[in-house]
Amino acid sequence: MKSSKIVTNIVPLWMVVMTKELTEALRDRRTLIMLGMLTLLYPALVGLLLNKMIERGTRTGKAGIELVVIGGAQAPNLLAQLREKSVNVSERGPMNDAEIKALLREKKVVGVLRLGAEFADYYAEVRPAPLELWFDSSAEKQDQRLELESILRGYANGIAGARLEAHGVSAAVLSPLRLERYDTAGGSSTRISTLLGMFFVPVFLFGLSMAIDSTAGERERRSLEVLMAQPMRARDLVIGKWLAASLLAAIGLTVELVVAHGVLSTLPLEEIGLSWRLGLPMLAVVVATALPLCLFVGAVQVAMAMNSKTFKEAQTTASIVVVLPMLPMLAVPMFEMSTQSWMYAVPVLSNQTMLQSLASNQAPGALAYLLTCIVPLLLAWAAVAFASRRMKSEQYVMGI
Repeated sequence: MKSSKIVTNIVPLWMVVMTKELTEALRDRRTLIMLGMLTLLYPALVGLLLNKMIERGTRTGKAGIELVVIGGAQAPNLLAQLREKSVNVSERGPMNDAEIKALLREKKVVGVLRLGAEFADYYAEVRPAPLELWFDSSAEKQDQRLELESILRGYANGIAGARLEAHGVSAAVLSPLRLERYDTAGGSSTRISTLLGMFFVPVFLFGLSMAIDSTAGERERRSLEVLMAQPMRARDLVIGKWLAASLLAAIGLTVELVVAHGVLSTLPLEEIGLSWRLGLPMLAVVVATALPLCLFVGAVQVAMAMNSKTFKEAQTTASIVVVLPMLPMLAVPMFEMSTQSWMYAVPVLSNQTMLQSLASNQAPGALAYLLTCIVPLLLAWAAVAFASRRMKSEQYVMGI
């Protein structure tokens, strides 16, 4: 008896429970598969998506714009202007509407530019010369088409200016205003931090399986009665299960962010106007401020699973917890809300908002750090207290 008391005093009972739950969870193939999928595949998918965006954004500069021109002999200056702007012009003979549509369905060219038969006459008479641009909006060439339209507008403005100069009128009358744009929002940093903010969502999935299996699952298997028969308090049992689920979420989040950092650091994000300036020290700050979130998630999942009558009901209610944190993350950019202090008091949204501030070289302030860390800890403690009361109930343990 004395030796058992000494061991109990040295090693807290909640730590024994936590070690037992982690050992069983790491032996579970489903838990390992979930960790592997979220920590490796999710950053890889984001990297592939960004790589696709980079390829689409740089396709114009590398390969040029493929354009078919019909009746181009009437406007040699226009063709020369297009070729100077890296447009690969292919001249063809007359084509009817059906033939043009068939050509565009192949999705090999950006569009077809058709000059009407009266183009040269109208141009010589200083009348609007007919010019048709055919394109397929379903093709993934919208950026190239917009660039082509910009080239055509620039060519038309040049002709208008030359005609005004010929009549003794300055071309400046066509441009009464000169608009200069200055973007001070740090758009690239904000966009990349918003993307990284989505990496906090899998925190709700890392320890979900273990939280449900160690509570509702053990109750259905009647193994929870055996644990309750041991000389330990219900709070120690709940704390052990809570910390095990939270530790699994923290491990998954850390590995996921490190993998994402490695993937995004190798991509030429500057090609699409983005930049990855978060170093490992800053990434460590992001992980540290997210640890209270992991504790909050583990506590809520354990509490909701304990409040469920069956294993399936626990799965259903726990899945709601995965959806709820995404609502404020989507609402803030949707309604174009500016950063406010209350955002740091909302779990998940607080981590995303802080990351946006850090990525844009802005100091969030001491209040932001306190709210980001303290609010999830308070909510976690409330959830643990609720779960402890449920564990003391014989009706819950017996499944009545």
